[in-house]
Amino acid sequence: MLTPCLGREQTQARLATALAASRWVSIVGPPGSGKTLLARHAAARGHSTWVNARGMLRADEVLSACLDALDVPPTPGDSPEGALCRAMDGLDSLLVVDGLDLDPGVLGPTFQQVMSSTSEARLAVTSVTMAGQPAERVVRVAPFMVPRDHEPLSGPAVDLFLHRVEAAGGHPVDLEAHADDVRRLLHATGGLPLLIEQIAVQIALVGVTNVVPTASLSEAVHGSYELLDDDQQLCFRRLAQMTSPVSIDVVAEITGVDRDRASLLAGGLVRRSLLELMPDGRFDMLTPIRRHGQFLTASTDDRERANRALLSWADRMAPADHNTGAADAGWLVDLPVMRAAIAAACAAPETRDLGYALANRIFSSLYTSMRAREAVEILEATLVSGDGPAEIGASVARRAGIAASEVRGTYEGLWLLDRADEHALSAPDPDDQLARNASIRAEMHLDAGALVKAEAEARRALDLGETTVITRQAARTLADVQVSRGAFRDATVTLTDLLAARDHKDERWISLSARTLLARIALEQGRPTEATSAARAVVADARAIAEDRVALIAETLLRHLDPDFTPVEVDRESLPWAVRIPVLAQDAREMLRAGDQQRAAGLAADVVVLADSTGLGRDAVEGRLLLARALLASGDQDQAITTFLAALDRAAEMPMPLRAADALDGLAWIGQQRELRDARTLAAAAVALRAPRQAASWGYAADQPLGVGRSVPTGWIVDNDFTPAGVEAVVGLFSGATGPATGSVLDLLSNAERQVAERVALGLTSRQIAADLFISPRTVDAHLTHIYRKLDITTRAKLAALVVDPG
Repeated sequence: MLTPCLGREQTQARLATALAASRWVSIVGPPGSGKTLLARHAAARGHSTWVNARGMLRADEVLSACLDALDVPPTPGDSPEGALCRAMDGLDSLLVVDGLDLDPGVLGPTFQQVMSSTSEARLAVTSVTMAGQPAERVVRVAPFMVPRDHEPLSGPAVDLFLHRVEAAGGHPVDLEAHADDVRRLLHATGGLPLLIEQIAVQIALVGVTNVVPTASLSEAVHGSYELLDDDQQLCFRRLAQMTSPVSIDVVAEITGVDRDRASLLAGGLVRRSLLELMPDGRFDMLTPIRRHGQFLTASTDDRERANRALLSWADRMAPADHNTGAADAGWLVDLPVMRAAIAAACAAPETRDLGYALANRIFSSLYTSMRAREAVEILEATLVSGDGPAEIGASVARRAGIAASEVRGTYEGLWLLDRADEHALSAPDPDDQLARNASIRAEMHLDAGALVKAEAEARRALDLGETTVITRQAARTLADVQVSRGAFRDATVTLTDLLAARDHKDERWISLSARTLLARIALEQGRPTEATSAARAVVADARAIAEDRVALIAETLLRHLDPDFTPVEVDRESLPWAVRIPVLAQDAREMLRAGDQQRAAGLAADVVVLADSTGLGRDAVEGRLLLARALLASGDQDQAITTFLAALDRAAEMPMPLRAADALDGLAWIGQQRELRDARTLAAAAVALRAPRQAASWGYAADQPLGVGRSVPTGWIVDNDFTPAGVEAVVGLFSGATGPATGSVLDLLSNAERQVAERVALGLTSRQIAADLFISPRTVDAHLTHIYRKLDITTRAKLAALVVDPG
């Protein structure tokens, strides 16, 4: 139950009116004026999302906190501003950013952008000053009016004063007997509610006549502090060292008492308005109170003791083994505290080794709980603090690379693997650490579609590695490369050897993944019954041992093979990108199979945008092939041509010859429909790519009969791969095959981009355009980015003007 807003009835009414009339309201007033309480009452009237911005000194920190509260992880390569705009577009909720210590002017343009690009987003900010943006409406929270000498002792300030004295357990104050003392004390507060609460608590403890007037919040806090007993004072000083909300377990640790005693101490500070109890059960301090608490410890050892206690807590709570961790670990509620403890340990040379060890030990819990962004931030901060133990340092850098690749894009972790190599050279077994790094680097290249580099790194890991788990993981990656390149004979040998080795407990996922690759080979070579049986067995075995990631990959393959298969329901938004994108692609395939071409094309476009932004090159090729098929089914041959050509270019570069063959199938069918010269040659090239691999045309050619030419031009195929010369020749076949130009500047846009532009001219938001075109707001924003670049403009208004008058 919320504390009543005594004396703020008029301000509450003004705030309610402002929130009803404006989508962005800033609640502005001096520290201690009661802004947070007003915001909590306003938020309680409907659905809201609360962001605690106290102590955040950078704009990116605040934006990340907003996205976390909204449960919207940004896409790699995506800006926090863009992600926030999309998250709030159409959101029927009030986003409250409370205690903004950062100058609101820094975030003002971002909040203004949110208001401009959305139709329903609502925002409330509490701060000491306004942002000064056009969409902002300000509600000022002034101190209470304090009765003057000739006025009766009544009004909001007096009501709050009397209520807090009673709530703190004091005897009722006789206003007639102590009129002068009460008037003197209230005048000293300047009418600030927090100061009034402080003197009320002091009066409840020592009486009206024994309280000294204060001229500042710091003096009022100090007066309340002096009335605490020794244990409460210690608790207050230690809590003032915390930079984020803390659980009762942390309170107990830093004060050196058990949980029951810590609850009593913290509860006493809450009753004296020196500490806040948050809705989630954690404790926090207002910034001005924390500032005074830190001032009190300038000449004590409380900071040092609190840091030592935090390190002890972190060491006890972190998993003992660096390879174990659970998504429901109890310490995750205090992740900011764990992060601060690791940072403090890494800052001092004498405890840096422990900081490295802690960062390494918590990684598995963070990764399992889908907190890759927090993981990479903690691990990177550890690395830049200074050198730690070589072997642990290599592991920290390697894991930071894994997390960075997942959060920011495939290749964003490469520099961290280079750092891991530096640590590895000083490790007791350099080759083992270098092999581990090479194995992860191979996976990054594989995800990106750089198959030649991926194979080289996988073989390097095999040459260096002596540990079974490393060599088996590298062999699995090598087999995946070979399958992608269509080297099925080599892949089968690699996978057979891999499966013949003994499987240890932590390596079972490798064997399951190997069996999934064998199922894929069976599909590619035209043995769907075998592929279905193999995929079904992998799903059952993986589910039995809770290897959910491998099970989901096998399920996705099985969904393609068996239309009647019913998969386990998953929250797609919570999946890692490398798994989420193939799942979404299969969703689009099923829409296309069901005849829903428009929705299939929209989702396939999302897959392409996501794969490009995350650097997942193989998935981007698959997405473009799928998108082109959906466009073709919708009758949009022009856009299908350019999409097939883009897929062909990327597949040939990787190289993924069988996906190049799929693109050639689609282009051959369009070419034959348009009676283009040499169109039959494209089908012949697709056949020539599949023949040496004994691969079947289970893609587009399996659905549409194609006339096949007798031969393939010289230079198109070399060493069974499609060449850049071949790509250039195919592009030449379709030059001028698209629709005629109109002379408008909008001719620079693709059909999809033109559809977005036309809807921008109608005044629709990104979310409304997305709903209209059956695509995601993220894809709309990607189209807008391309449109702005092509037309050399920067705003929606300019785009709308060009659509109305293309010139």
